[in-house]
Amino acid sequence: MSTTPIHLERPDGKGLAAGTLGLWGSTVIGLASTAPVYSLVASLGWVVIAVGAQAPIAFVLAFVPMLLIAFAYRELNNAVPDCGTTFTWGTKAFGPWVGWMGGWGVAVAGMVVLANLAQIASVYFWSLIGVDLENNDWRVIVVAVLFIAAMTWVSWRGVEIGERIQNVLLGIQYLALVVFIVAVFWQIVSGNAPDAIDFSWEWMNPFAFTSWSGFTEAILLALFIYWGWDTCLALNEETKDPKRIPGRAAVLTCVILLFTYVAVTIAAMMYAGLGETGTGLGNEANADDFFLGIKDGLLGPFGWVLVVAVIISAISSTQTTILPTARGTLAMGVYRALPAKFKDVHPTFKTPSFSTIIMGIVAIAYYVGMTLISDNILQDSILSLGLAIAFYYSITGFACVWYFRKDLMRSPRDFFFKGLFPLLGGLMLAAAFVQSAIDMWDVDYGNTVLLGIGGTFVVGIGSLAIGIVLMFIWFLFPRSKRFFRGESLNRDTEVMVPDEPGDFIRSIDGGI
Repeated sequence: MSTTPIHLERPDGKGLAAGTLGLWGSTVIGLASTAPVYSLVASLGWVVIAVGAQAPIAFVLAFVPMLLIAFAYRELNNAVPDCGTTFTWGTKAFGPWVGWMGGWGVAVAGMVVLANLAQIASVYFWSLIGVDLENNDWRVIVVAVLFIAAMTWVSWRGVEIGERIQNVLLGIQYLALVVFIVAVFWQIVSGNAPDAIDFSWEWMNPFAFTSWSGFTEAILLALFIYWGWDTCLALNEETKDPKRIPGRAAVLTCVILLFTYVAVTIAAMMYAGLGETGTGLGNEANADDFFLGIKDGLLGPFGWVLVVAVIISAISSTQTTILPTARGTLAMGVYRALPAKFKDVHPTFKTPSFSTIIMGIVAIAYYVGMTLISDNILQDSILSLGLAIAFYYSITGFACVWYFRKDLMRSPRDFFFKGLFPLLGGLMLAAAFVQSAIDMWDVDYGNTVLLGIGGTFVVGIGSLAIGIVLMFIWFLFPRSKRFFRGESLNRDTEVMVPDEPGDFIRSIDGGI
């Protein structure tokens, strides 16, 4: 497994496979990263329990900060199309310390969610063949490790093969959602949905929430099921138009997710109702996965279709989640924020070879280690995921405002898209971070109690604090000095991206 080291004087960027992805491929990868089917089935029940019939508008309101941050990503990418994304932009805007921690936030989120996705895929796999196992059963662990290893290999093998696989996997996910919606309305029309309720426009009323705590809980839950769309920005150097396609793909991904989540939520509410017993969405017994609660009554002998969709959603997101972290650490290696080995790129596949493999190994070690120590702590780490996401998204929003601060008065467009919108998105997500931390402090929030407070808080804040420790350790190494002195990457540094892709054949929109 040979690699080609990247040197700062090379004119072809970091050595990634430039010109591989078009708008469609970037959008597919962005959608796949969010695991839309799994995200829905794992969160919808809890959102309904928190706010009842206001679940659809909760998803709409949670979309707003995602869209505002997507604008920040688009504007920053247009100016600095670097695969380091938050790390690179944060460093250029605020200096090396903030940038390094932004990169760490991306890495933490990726590592934790990989463990979750692999476990879910494994549990559902065994369930599909009629074997119900506990999360920490050795058979679940083995299959989950195999899933991570397989998706790491796909990511290492190349973006193009990954895109082809994701086209198929995402197609199956959306086909399953279409089958679900069609079956729902067929059952309602035929009178075979005993708990069905009529649609009401009141479900879309943003002023109908009756509980502030329920509102904040629902928004936080809904907010983070949109997470993952930024993967298409991490692949900016591998697109046919690095400055335009990734930003457009990010916004398009967010919009598609909004319609997907709201449509499926409304359909599920109309079919299952909001009751706290049986198949009702308010039943806590079904909250972890409402598909399992309604699949037999909805699809009968074909209920397995929904189970397969969840498996595919988790596996699909496992592969795409590896991509942004591997490219983020590649950029950190190039700009001396990590050891030089991280900047190695495979000479044939043009992927971050070392970074990708390390990501897979670390994810496997984290998953196996946490599962063997305590599955409850692993689940609390997953519950704390929102802290890392809000952390690096808000850094990106604020970085956009500060990086473009001298441009904000040049035009109304610059003021809104480079200033006001990213600022509002950053403030919303910073508020979400604080509110999440406050909620997680409560000993009743998660599954464990550590140091006399909520284990979810300890794991979530602790994982970010570990980044501070690692950053100071790296600061002690000679190679890091140019980075921390602001020499290898600063506002004026020419980032290591490919030359303008004038040789690539693309359509008028930038490349389908």
